[in-house]
Amino acid sequence: MALLSDLHQRLRIAENILAKPATDILSVLLEHIRDHHVRHRIPGRVCRLAAESARDNRYMDISRAVEPLQALAQHATLAQALRADVPVITFPGDPATPDAVFPNNVFATAPGRLIVGRMRHAVRQREAERTDIRQFFGEVLGYDEIDLSDCPNLVAELTGSLIIDRARGVGYCGLSERCDMAGAQAMHRAFDLRLMYCFELAEAEYHTNVVLTLLASHAVIIAADGFRELAAAQAIAQAYGDRAIWLTPAQKQAFAANAITLSDQRVWMSAAASAALNQTQRKGLAEYGFAIGSVELGEIEKAGGSLRCCVGEIY
Repeated sequence: MALLSDLHQRLRIAENILAKPATDILSVLLEHIRDHHVRHRIPGRVCRLAAESARDNRYMDISRAVEPLQALAQHATLAQALRADVPVITFPGDPATPDAVFPNNVFATAPGRLIVGRMRHAVRQREAERTDIRQFFGEVLGYDEIDLSDCPNLVAELTGSLIIDRARGVGYCGLSERCDMAGAQAMHRAFDLRLMYCFELAEAEYHTNVVLTLLASHAVIIAADGFRELAAAQAIAQAYGDRAIWLTPAQKQAFAANAITLSDQRVWMSAAASAALNQTQRKGLAEYGFAIGSVELGEIEKAGGSLRCCVGEIY
C-alpha cells in the first residue's frame, strides 16, 4: 500500500504540472488504483482522420469529416464521466499524430515498466517517439522501459491486439496486419505473461479490442464474427465458464465489444455501443455484476475506435 500511495502522490503532482487549457487537450491519462494497479488514458487530438490508418481499419470512413470542437466536447465529457470511477490527468495532444487519441496501441505497462509498441503505420510510429510520455514514466514514475518501436521485424500494437487477463497473467492475442506472431512473442515477454493464446482475427478485422472485452476477469463480451475460426471465440468464452455476452455483427460495428471495466461494478462503453445492446444482454451484464456507463463518442468513433481504444493502463 505504501508503494501505491507513493505512485498516487506522484501522479497527483504530475496532474498539476501537466494541466493545460481545454483547447489543448483531447485525451487523458487515467489513473486507477485497484488490486495493486493503476489504469490510465494518454494523449491525442482528433482534428482530422489519418488516411494511412484507414487502409486496414474498416471501422474508419475517411470520407466522414470530424468536427473538432464536437470531438473535444465529447472527450471532455468522457473524462468527467470516468471520474465517477477513477481520477483523471491530462496530457496535450499533437496535430501531427491524429490517432494518438487511441494511445493503448502505443503505450502500455506491466508492474514497474513501460512498454512502447511497434506500430504498423508511420503516422502511428511517430506517437512512439514522444519524449514527454517516456519521461513521465521514466522520471516521474521511475519505470524501466521496454521499447519495441525500433524492432524492424515485427508488428505489435499492444493492448489493441492483446487483451490481458491481469489477474491470471493470461493474454489473448488476435493476429492481423496490426500484430504478427513475432510481435505476439515480443509482447508475451514484455508483459511477462504466464500464458498467451494466439488466434487469427477475421480477415476484415484489425484489433482484438473491437471484438473482445474482458469484464474484470469474470466474464467476456465477444463478437464471434470477428474471429477467423468460431472455435477460438468459443474457447475464450469457455475459459470464463461461458459467462459471455455474444454480439451480432451490427453490435460489433457499433463498438459494443470496445469496452472496459474500471471497477468490479461497471463496464464503460460508448453511447452507440450501449444503445446497440438488447435487453437480454443488459440483463446478462447485470447478472454478472456490471452496470453500464456510457458516453456519446460519435465524433471520436469516426476515427475508427471507441472508448476502450482511448484507455491504456498503468500497473
